[in-house]
Amino acid sequence: MVSRMFRMETGVDKERLALLRSRLADTNTAASPRLRALRGTVDDQEVPLAIWVLDAAGDLVAGLAGHTWGRWLHVDLLWVDDGCRGAGLGSRLLAKAERVAREERDCVASRVETWDFQAPGFYRGQGYELVCVIPDYPEGVKEFTLTKRLG
Repeated sequence: MVSRMFRMETGVDKERLALLRSRLADTNTAASPRLRALRGTVDDQEVPLAIWVLDAAGDLVAGLAGHTWGRWLHVDLLWVDDGCRGAGLGSRLLAKAERVAREERDCVASRVETWDFQAPGFYRGQGYELVCVIPDYPEGVKEFTLTKRLG
């Protein structure tokens, strides 16, 4: 075995980050027949999805931002203005995103992360199931991951 010297560095480096992502993707693709079959297909593209709710003046009162990849919808952000809560806007936004994901992008499932003080009960009420709880993320807060089969 040949002895090698190594050094570690810290700092943001866009070229190294791109190389790291590429090498990890190559390693994962080689290790997983499912990822190999996915690579290069339309389902391998991360496609943004955004839905906005505006009031009569054109001001943002609610919105959902996410993306689809691997036939999954990933809800990244869902927000409703305090003055509009209780009007069903969150449910309508989520239902519309799920419908677009299912009907236009052939998604089979959806996932979301939310904190304990945000909306885990809301997502459960929309048919999502709890699959993971991470305590102290950040410290003193629980993060929930929930999923839902679409269709």
